Amino acid sequence: MLPFQHAVAADLSSVNDMIIKELHSDVGLVENIGHYIVDAGGKRLRPILVLLTAKCLEYPGQRHVDLATIIEFIHTATLLHDDVVDMSDLRRGRPTANARFGNAPSVLVGDFLYSRAFQMLVRLGSMEIMDILSNTTNVISEGEVQQLINARNPSVSEADYLTVIHKKTAALFEAACQTAAVLAGAGEAQKRAAWQFGHHLGLAFQLLDDLLDYEGDQAALGKNIGDDLAEGKPTLPLIHAMAHTEGAEQDLIREAITHGRIDHLADILALIRRCGSLDYTRRKAGEHAQAAEVALAALPDNSWRRAMEELARFSVSRTY
Repeated sequence: MLPFQHAVAADLSSVNDMIIKELHSDVGLVENIGHYIVDAGGKRLRPILVLLTAKCLEYPGQRHVDLATIIEFIHTATLLHDDVVDMSDLRRGRPTANARFGNAPSVLVGDFLYSRAFQMLVRLGSMEIMDILSNTTNVISEGEVQQLINARNPSVSEADYLTVIHKKTAALFEAACQTAAVLAGAGEAQKRAAWQFGHHLGLAFQLLDDLLDYEGDQAALGKNIGDDLAEGKPTLPLIHAMAHTEGAEQDLIREAITHGRIDHLADILALIRRCGSLDYTRRKAGEHAQAAEVALAALPDNSWRRAMEELARFSVSRTY
């Protein structure tokens, strides 16, 4: 267990218990698919962000467990939908829910998890938190559509790419931290600082994910190397490499993105490395991780904040 996970281990156990409770449905397939994807594990970073932020801001109650569960349900719903859209067959080292149960059940259970999250939000009783999360789910949906539009398009710019990863990934990190600050009764400056931490952490996390798709270990990642290329996703390593190649080399990358081909993956990997594209992506991730740590200066200096600093460092040092 990593230090930032250990810091909220008891609360995270309560979140896991609540996930099981709230997955209950009279329809067996709903529970089967919900348990299948939740039990797959994962880093639980988004609920951990809720717990750490609430604790750092000295929240005395227990409703942060409810909020962390809500955030995890929203995230899990996006995973179910993502895997259908991307036609993915492997996540966290085992078949995706759509590969195991089919596309239609996966989409519908994703909808169930979204609606269950909003049922729980009503019980939480904070209009400010509901406002943040309703806007966030809308932004995530926009990001999904934008990524679909960008797929197999080798002309996507770095700015376009950053917009998509903000909407698809960073937005929920922001919301996890900001809503926890609202729950803790923080002032505007601390709510803004919590949002900034989540914003930069989410970007750092996704940048490194996109880097690992080209240099990670398949067993450690639990997914296939080159999946992004196979799906025609123009992520930063490819965008940077295209900007630093020309002629046949650039055409090779453009062709691979356009047709989602990985038959020349080894050649493309060599180009990405030679152009310094992986180093560039790692550097950009590091800049956001550092900005996340800077944002924490506005929060109380305690063990929870130090765990959040550790999480920022982990976001760019990890290999999975």
